[in-house]
Amino acid sequence: HRDLHSFPTRRSSDLVPEAVQRVVAGGNAITDFPYIWGGGHASFIASGYDCSGSVSYALAAGGLLGAPLVSGELATWGEPGPGRWITIYANAGHTFMNVDGIWFDTAGRSGPYASRWLVSTPPLAGYAVRHPPGM
Repeated sequence: HRDLHSFPTRRSSDLVPEAVQRVVAGGNAITDFPYIWGGGHASFIASGYDCSGSVSYALAAGGLLGAPLVSGELATWGEPGPGRWITIYANAGHTFMNVDGIWFDTAGRSGPYASRWLVSTPPLAGYAVRHPPGM
């Protein structure tokens, strides 16, 4: 699987914000947890996470979200359009996000404990495109 332990070297004027680094760390913390429908909805602490539970957990780790949201809520959360660092794709049935060019999506997992980080772009049609304010 692919974990994001560090970011590539960048110009000092283009450093990855700390909040984005914390989102990646949050995603890494649960990347191998099992997919459980409804997992992560009642609390950020769960034995497994579904798509919205996973995205909510990672965003909360970055200090960008205070409580778990379901996919339909993420479709209207934040600001419209793609973000510079984080872009969330959500509709009533599914959600995933792109964090600095890497996809975080439970749908791409191959097996019960495969990583949520993907290197290929999932289908984007039919999703609201949102981003955390300032990100």
